[in-house]
Amino acid sequence: MAEASTRNRAAAPAQNSQVKSATRTLDIIEYVVAHGRPLVAQEIATALAIPVSSLSYLLSTLVDRGYLERDGRRYSAGPGLARLQKSTGHFSIADRVAPLVRTLRMQLDETTSFFLRDGWEIEAIVTESSEQALRYSVPQGQRLPLHALASGKVMLAAMPEEELARYFAEVELEAFTPATVTTEAGLREQIAAVQETGVAQTDEEYSRGIIGIARLVTFDGNMAGSLSVAIPKVRFDEHTAERVSDMLRKTAALLEGN
Repeated sequence: MAEASTRNRAAAPAQNSQVKSATRTLDIIEYVVAHGRPLVAQEIATALAIPVSSLSYLLSTLVDRGYLERDGRRYSAGPGLARLQKSTGHFSIADRVAPLVRTLRMQLDETTSFFLRDGWEIEAIVTESSEQALRYSVPQGQRLPLHALASGKVMLAAMPEEELARYFAEVELEAFTPATVTTEAGLREQIAAVQETGVAQTDEEYSRGIIGIARLVTFDGNMAGSLSVAIPKVRFDEHTAERVSDMLRKTAALLEGN
């Protein structure tokens, strides 16, 4: 029995490594195909946080199998993906953001989501839950209030004043916890801070024990949605806040640059 247990423990790291390699391979394919233009290896490595040494092997394998084509330093979708390809204009925002949301979750091991605005509410169209025992799960497809979540606050901060005034006139600011900001003055103060820093942070405003950090994503200068990370308060500190904010900034820039 002891020998069998030892073998099982030894096999686990190898299995985890194989799963990670498979996930990275799929992320590379999704990322290249969804962008519809040739990408250099460094772009892929930066976006998906894959070490260059590992990426080189994965790219070579995909080229050998025909899933990618190489032209000099650039990689694009290969003939092996013909049955999976759509015309570039038909890729959804979810297709575009999913690999980066997944990568951000893997880097932080905290629940990461991408939200779209729907009227005076937001909806998570892509979400990746942390693998830690203590974690927060974002309800995908459920409409949530703008005022109580970090993702909603960055969208409020991007609204022109006329639209923001209409929002306050039409929406009842419901309290979900004792920490929820439910006054126009209080919310406007938060909005001003977001406009200054580019990042929104909530402290138990929608769910007790959860810190939310979010950043707006724009396409061609227009609001596209927001990236957010939800962190249990027991794992949150100033260093975590800085790291998450920096990674959200970098991920948003990758999305906005494509």
